[in-house]
Amino acid sequence: MIELKDIVVKFGDFEALHNINVHVKEGEFFTFLGPSGCGKTTTLRTITGFIEPVSGSVWMKGKDITHVPIEKRDIGIVFQSYALFPTMTVHDNIAFGLKIRKLRKKEIEEKVTTIAHKVDLSDEQLAKAVSQLSGGQQQRVAIARALVTEPDIICMDEPLSNLDAKLRVQLRNELKKMQREFGITTIYVTHDQEEALTLSDRIAVFNKGYIEQIGTPNEVYNFSGTEFVANFIGDINRLESGLVEGLHLSESKNHFIRLERVQVNRPKDENEFQAKGLIESREYYGLYIKYYIRVCGQTVKVIEKNDGISIYEAGEEVTIGIHPSDVMTYDR
Repeated sequence: MIELKDIVVKFGDFEALHNINVHVKEGEFFTFLGPSGCGKTTTLRTITGFIEPVSGSVWMKGKDITHVPIEKRDIGIVFQSYALFPTMTVHDNIAFGLKIRKLRKKEIEEKVTTIAHKVDLSDEQLAKAVSQLSGGQQQRVAIARALVTEPDIICMDEPLSNLDAKLRVQLRNELKKMQREFGITTIYVTHDQEEALTLSDRIAVFNKGYIEQIGTPNEVYNFSGTEFVANFIGDINRLESGLVEGLHLSESKNHFIRLERVQVNRPKDENEFQAKGLIESREYYGLYIKYYIRVCGQTVKVIEKNDGISIYEAGEEVTIGIHPSDVMTYDR
């Protein structure tokens, strides 16, 4: 559907993207994930046509669109700021792209009404100025405006970042539902790991203008391709000498384990390494409890499901268990 081949982007002498290769399949929800300044938005802007690479090519449906103007790429765009016209009505914001295409008035009305209802905007809201709407409603308007022209692809640049936490989670779920209903190929930019894991079919993890790994949410989380990915996606323990020795791991490499992979006070399984530890502190989250356990000369973070019964107190002795197969290892 969309393919980036050896994309290099420079701003002056600074090389922002180094030989980026990505293939987004039709109907896929594909996320660019990484910290600020890593190149994910630059890659998105290269796809949409706002940035032209110094080398490499952008392909869509088997055609080279590297030098095709923005307006002819048939790509819907939702910006971080939404980029709506605040004094215009919701209706006119959504209809803007259709009017530029010189569609008949009746056809515009039908398309605007249909898409507005699909993104849960009422007829009453269509008549309001955008400035009268809440952040969540404005986000729906931005999505409706991007979808109403029936583009082949929709690109979203951190569209939820300006919303409060509760609304962000709510709209995240709605966004995925809408994407499935429309079946539209979506490229999504975010620095939020939870957002990426929740929404995506596949994720490209960016770091300093390079792609560290492309994979499903499960692959990038449980089988992180590089040490950067392991540390960036979710929380993780780096195993230090005492545990490395106990697990018979190579001391010339770096070893990591996810918090939920460490067992507490469980019967010993075959091949499992166990050691006594002391609860230093805990954090109560309701659904789960996060413990800080001093063991083998280091503090290990552990997440345990909250059953309401087995809750350990600071100073209490426990036994932790680690399977060597759950450890992710990287060259130094």
